[in-house]
Amino acid sequence: MKPLSWEELKTKTNFNLDRVNGNTNSHSRLRLFGQNESEVRVTLYRDHHAWCPYCQKVWLWLEEKQIPYRIEKVSMFCYGEKERWYKRIVPSGMLPALELDGRLLTESNDILIALEDAFGVLGYSMKDSKVIPLKKLERQLFRAWCMWLCSGARSSRQEEKNRKQFLDVTEKVETALSETPGAYFLDNFSIVDVLFTPFLERMNASLFYYKGYSLREENPHLKQWFAGMEARSTYRGTQSDFHTHVHDLPPQMGGCYANDEPQTKINQTRVDGGPWLGLPDVGYPEPETSREEALDRVLKHRENLIRVNPMEDQKFDEALRCALSHLITGELCQPPAQSASGLRYLRDRINVPRDMSIYAAKRLRESLEQTAALVGEDQGTPIPVQHRRDQDPANFSLTLSH
Repeated sequence: MKPLSWEELKTKTNFNLDRVNGNTNSHSRLRLFGQNESEVRVTLYRDHHAWCPYCQKVWLWLEEKQIPYRIEKVSMFCYGEKERWYKRIVPSGMLPALELDGRLLTESNDILIALEDAFGVLGYSMKDSKVIPLKKLERQLFRAWCMWLCSGARSSRQEEKNRKQFLDVTEKVETALSETPGAYFLDNFSIVDVLFTPFLERMNASLFYYKGYSLREENPHLKQWFAGMEARSTYRGTQSDFHTHVHDLPPQMGGCYANDEPQTKINQTRVDGGPWLGLPDVGYPEPETSREEALDRVLKHRENLIRVNPMEDQKFDEALRCALSHLITGELCQPPAQSASGLRYLRDRINVPRDMSIYAAKRLRESLEQTAALVGEDQGTPIPVQHRRDQDPANFSLTLSH
């Protein structure tokens, strides 16, 4: 088939998202939950890409409590210059920050305590006697994860020692989860689940890719916890996928080191090149709107996507329309010769949830890869590991509000 024109593609999606009052989403600059804008007392400063784990923690808390708030998006150090206006507010440039009734707060746990004081607790207080030991357990698990993932073990003995240390702490997490009747760390969803969410999500992704270990599949209580979290629209709106995390983490953490296990290589090939459906990064059913969502998001940003792609604009325009035609019709469309690298460049730079939700991203990557495969095996420019300036939001300055 011939590729659909941009005008024809526009008629193929009716995807609509209420960013202000609807489900949790990464695109909103204002969240009201049906209340009046005059009720807003909070401004959250978080990163453009939704990569920052500490931002996710505060973001999820505000969504769960349905506190009206504004969002200002800021660059992380690893993918662009920090905005001058933000450094005037927060000289260190660190994220997140939060303004509450005119008072500026930094450090995510301090922010959560201040929010509790102003709006009430989420199940339990950060200072509750049931919460404190679980907070310590979360930090213990974090340290063991960093040691295994980031230390670059010089020997197989050290690698095995780091692995065992992580698995020992994971067993403590399993025990803690087993002591409650439901999916969560305490009797109901609470602040504890918010504290664990960002790094359990990143552990699940990074260990699968770099160590061949599936946290979600190999631990039954954590598997249940992930399922419980995915039952919440709040979490689904902040949730990322394996591909995004495994490539955003190295510059943030100073490097992530893969082992030589055969399973690791299998997992890396699959995360990078597909198939993406069925990976243990998401367990809830695919929404019927996933393809339309992906198309809608590309249509909003197509001019800049074409401009920043290394391929010549006219050729990539046609190749992209071929991939989108496949996405929405299911029929393969022959792209221009030598366009595989441009299509795979975009495939590798779809970010969840910044650009779209998990299933929409999987479907778009799938169509980009299948279309690229028609014209060769050329890959896009490799994803950098020292920084992510390839994702500099300045490249999209005209459409960041979208």
